[in-house]
Amino acid sequence: MTRPLIAIPARFSASASALRHAAEVNARALVEAVWRAGGEPVSLHPHAPGGTADPAEVAARLTRFDAVLLPGGGDIAPHRYGAAIAHESVYDVDDEQDGFDLEAARQAVAAGLPLLAVCRGLQVVNTALGGTLEQDAGDGEHRHVVHPVALLPGSLLEGITGAQKVTASCYHHQRVTLVGAGLVVTAEAADGTVEALEAPALASWFVAVQWHPEDGAHQDPVQQALFDAFVAAALPRA
Repeated sequence: MTRPLIAIPARFSASASALRHAAEVNARALVEAVWRAGGEPVSLHPHAPGGTADPAEVAARLTRFDAVLLPGGGDIAPHRYGAAIAHESVYDVDDEQDGFDLEAARQAVAAGLPLLAVCRGLQVVNTALGGTLEQDAGDGEHRHVVHPVALLPGSLLEGITGAQKVTASCYHHQRVTLVGAGLVVTAEAADGTVEALEAPALASWFVAVQWHPEDGAHQDPVQQALFDAFVAAALPRA
């Protein structure tokens, strides 16, 4: 079987063991979840000089791929969703990373590529489609915690997992306020935090989750099922 090529924008890292220089990385757990599902994970260099990516360039770069996975990472700069002042809790903002991720989301949607977005990735897609974020949702409530998430009956996510409630491993302090154009909420935490978004009007496969399914995918079939469905959606293009 030809493994579909899954583009995963890399994350900038100040250092990495034995490399001697700043690095571009992706979480091993995420990459391995894609591999287990039958995909070929490919790290994509985030190129957006001055914080603005060239739409034509990004579109051209994505043509060779069968799907796009937007991973977790640092915060999106608040000005990207119209906030005039950044909250003191905002961290690890990188203008080039923001510029590339936002354009990659727009181009993936425009090209009809299967798109899976995780944590920051969900926030990127929401922002790219005109939505907004709460910069600080409170300490500890969703950061490095595991809690139940209720799925919308009839949603793609419910069909993938075969459940109406899943256990979510969360590590975020920002959350969706205004939902982006064409998106619908398909999972929520007990406090109303948006935990998943889908876009029923899109002809292409799209799921965004605020939690980190890769954290438990190696031992939890429900979490791995998300990656399996994503890669399966990419297969016809491979």
